[in-house]
Amino acid sequence: MGESLDAFEHHLVAETGRSVHTVRAYVGDLVRMLDHARLMSAGVPSDVDLRILRSWLAKEHGLGASRATLARRASAARAWSSFCLEAGLRHDDPGAALASPAPRRHLPRVLTDLQADRLIAAVGERTEAERAEAERAEAERAEAIRLRDLAIVELLYGCGLRVAELCGLDLDSVDRGRNLVRVVGKGDKERAVPFGRPAAEALDAWTDARGRPMLCAPVSGDALFVGVRGGRIGTRSVRALVHHAAAVAGVPDIGPHGLRHSAATHLLEGGADLRSVQELLGHATLGTTQIYTHVTAERLRATYEQAHPRA
Repeated sequence: MGESLDAFEHHLVAETGRSVHTVRAYVGDLVRMLDHARLMSAGVPSDVDLRILRSWLAKEHGLGASRATLARRASAARAWSSFCLEAGLRHDDPGAALASPAPRRHLPRVLTDLQADRLIAAVGERTEAERAEAERAEAERAEAIRLRDLAIVELLYGCGLRVAELCGLDLDSVDRGRNLVRVVGKGDKERAVPFGRPAAEALDAWTDARGRPMLCAPVSGDALFVGVRGGRIGTRSVRALVHHAAAVAGVPDIGPHGLRHSAATHLLEGGADLRSVQELLGHATLGTTQIYTHVTAERLRATYEQAHPRA
């Protein structure tokens, strides 16, 4: 059992190119599954049948696992079962018949276009206490951080990027001649995303002498966005600056993924077709993008109920 898990982990990393997070989650799920299988007298991978897999998911459900967690654990079990068949560790694939609950799709929180404008305008603004602190800080570095934060928010909203995609951008990821940014998304899939004039101007200001060079250090490398210590900026820092900008702007609390949701919703409301929005966001399937049609429909219904005398 343990050898099959080790071989499967190597398969995920070396052959399928799964992310570190996916590998860690799948291995953790399978450790739980194999422990359950041992309790049901399964000693080798070929002993794990559909009955054991189903009873494991039922046990996890009874322990309070959410639908999304159950769906992921079933996916891990199916992948392991298929791998064992291909590796000659068993002669059948019980995971192929293993069903799992579809995770519930919740309508994401989005900003209105005016709220998005207010949030972007609030980037770099400070409260009274923060202004006093900023006066004691180095003015040039403070300005560089402001330019960086503005460029980050403009790209997050203007391109609908995932926060990890933004943090992974390098200097040569940006094509200013065509106003495109080359993004490496989930599954190492690459796509080119256009950006508009506000994002272009913010990027120019950030990469100018007053911006990125003020924060650069030997550890910066080719990273487009760097932190206060010079290294590539992390996702936690980006989330913090977006939440801070939302608080200063007085708009609903929203993070980087909320800006991505907002960008997709505003594109559809502006007349973009669903297929184009799918390409821009880097969704593997059109079904993932379709949730935004529900968002716009809900907003239309709310407007109707508020404004129509017969609502």
